[in-house]
Amino acid sequence: MKVRIGVAPPPGDGADRLAAVAGRAEALGIDSLWLSEIVYGPSAEPFVGMAWALAATERLKVGTGVAILPGRHPVLVAKQLATLAALAPKRVLPAFGLLPARPEERAVFPLPGGGPRGAVFDEAMTLLRLLLRQESVTFKGEFYSVSDARVGPLPPRPLDIWLGGSGPEALRRVGRLADGWLASLLTPREAEAGRLRIQEHAAEAGREVEADHFGISVPVAVDAVPAELAAAVARRRPGTDPATLVPVGWAAARDLIGRYVEAGLTKFVVRPAAPVRSAEGFLEEFAAELKPLEN
Repeated sequence: MKVRIGVAPPPGDGADRLAAVAGRAEALGIDSLWLSEIVYGPSAEPFVGMAWALAATERLKVGTGVAILPGRHPVLVAKQLATLAALAPKRVLPAFGLLPARPEERAVFPLPGGGPRGAVFDEAMTLLRLLLRQESVTFKGEFYSVSDARVGPLPPRPLDIWLGGSGPEALRRVGRLADGWLASLLTPREAEAGRLRIQEHAAEAGREVEADHFGISVPVAVDAVPAELAAAVARRRPGTDPATLVPVGWAAARDLIGRYVEAGLTKFVVRPAAPVRSAEGFLEEFAAELKPLEN
C-alpha cells in the first residue's frame, strides 16, 4: 500500500501566505496540502483556500483537514467540489468532520431545524454522495429535500470523501458513508482498533473502505508540546500524556508514523504544533525528514 504524507500550513499563517506555501510544497515534491477549518483567525477558509492553492500549482493535491459539513448545505458543497474537480482533476481531497475544533465557532454552522448534529451529518453525507455520483438527484429527508438537483458535469471518477472523528458514532459513519478516515490524537493501537471497527461497519452495510484509505493528522512539535495543544489534549483525552500523541522532533515523528503504518494507516497529514519562524523552512525540513518514508 502506498504511504503518502501531506502537510498543513503552520497555525496562525495568514491567507496571504497560502500561494507561497503551496508553491514551495509543490517544488519540494510534497504529496498534498491540507487546510483546516478555523473561522476565527487569519488562515484561509478551506474551500476558498483549496481553489487558490490549486490554481497556484499544477500537481499538488489539496484537501480539507477537516471542514465542517453539518451547517453547510450539501447541495452547495457538492457544487463547490464538482467545480474544483473540473478545474483541477484528481487533486481535490475533501475530508469532513462533525464539530469545529473551537467550541466558540459552533454557532457559525447552524443546523437545519435544530436537528441532532449527528443525524444532520448522516443525512448531509448521504445527499452529498448522491449529488457527486448522479446527474440528477431527487431526495426527501428529515433535514434536506431537493428535486431534480444538478451540480454540473460530474468527475469521471467519483470524488473520495473522507471523514474524521473517533467516537463510536463517528466510526459507524465512516464505515457506512465515507471512502476514507482521517483521524487525530489517537495512539497507534487506538488507530488500529478504529480502523478495524470501521471495516466491520462497512461490511455490515455491504460496502468496503479501501485498505489504503486510513490516515491520521499528526502535529509535530519542535522543542516541547505547546501548552495550548497540551490543554486541548487534556480536554479531549483526559489523563493522556500529550507526548504520546504529539511527537517532539523529526526523529519522534518518524518513529510514530512508522508505528501507525504497522497499525494499518498509510495516509498522513503533518502539521506544525505551533507557529514557526518560517513556513518554507518547515516545509524543507519536512521534505528532508519525512518524504523518505513514502514508497
